[in-house]
Amino acid sequence: MSVVIIGGHERMETQYKDICKKYKCKAKVFTKMKANLKELIGCPDLIILFTATASHKMVHCAVAESSRNNIAIERSHTSSATALKGILEQYV
Repeated sequence: MSVVIIGGHERMETQYKDICKKYKCKAKVFTKMKANLKELIGCPDLIILFTATASHKMVHCAVAESSRNNIAIERSHTSSATALKGILEQYV
């Protein structure tokens, strides 16, 4: 399963990836807006939005890509490791 995480804290990037590995998921993490974010998202199985730490542009881009490619999207207000584990337990 492939996962794209949008938002979150920069210092937590490696923790997010490690948690995803434990659930046998490949993860891409974007904590900051990039010019070509639309292309970088690709076509994962799940997009996770940490809404408290993601910019409006990032959220809008992720929602547009998820609806265009029919990708599941999960939103979480908190960007903690526990929140990520809870989301992954639902989908994996």
